[in-house]
Amino acid sequence: MNTKIFKILTPLAYIAMVVVNFLANALPIAGRNTGAISNSYPNLFAPAGYAFSIWGLIYALLAVYVIYQFKKGKNELVSKVNGLFVLTSLFNIWWILVWHNDWIWLSVIIMLGLLFSLLKISKILKSTILSKSEKWFVRLPFSVYLGWITVATIANITVFLVSINWNGFGLSEVFWTVLILIVGAIIGSLRTIQNHNVPYGLVLVWAYGAILYKHLSPTGFAKSYPEIIFAALLCLLAFIISIEIVIFKKKKHEQIRAN
Repeated sequence: MNTKIFKILTPLAYIAMVVVNFLANALPIAGRNTGAISNSYPNLFAPAGYAFSIWGLIYALLAVYVIYQFKKGKNELVSKVNGLFVLTSLFNIWWILVWHNDWIWLSVIIMLGLLFSLLKISKILKSTILSKSEKWFVRLPFSVYLGWITVATIANITVFLVSINWNGFGLSEVFWTVLILIVGAIIGSLRTIQNHNVPYGLVLVWAYGAILYKHLSPTGFAKSYPEIIFAALLCLLAFIISIEIVIFKKKKHEQIRAN
């Protein structure tokens, strides 16, 4: 499709996505807001409610990208990203509609589509030598978005398992939550280091910090699951170390270039 068409479709897709997400809670769609549906499937992986405020940052950063891609004119990177951005926006809208109608199994499939689309964008960015403006206005928005959707995908799958009353092969919910936390931390830490992506790692710190907070809070799980608290702390430490490794490597690289 023509690059100019995508330049027009990109802001339209963004506006449609923001409007649908606003209406999801303002109406709300299907009579329940987004958080209420999540709360109806209680699980030990769910973060504290404040964690979802990150959507405000994500939409603000994506708005910056939308404006940037207009001003950039002909740009190979923007041309590659725009089509995928439109796709992610459609997945986002579709997920809201499906989620609010309680089709949890379908919401998992859509969430995976959103995740893989963002991973494709991440792959494009990794294989491209980025200018300073592209690092701020392209890489940053999609790094934050991918970081949150990485955790949201795990949470969505967890909700699906709760919805079908999965028995965990006879193993406890605590065991599976600890395992999921650790696996997510390993994948997230390795991705942070391999892609030299500090913003991505910081989003994981935010998400896991909210999970930890809920387990510590008197209004949450009130320290009822010490194994999960310990696992969450270890995971946060892993994320912080991975971020420090990236920062150290960048400083070392800059020193080598300066010399």
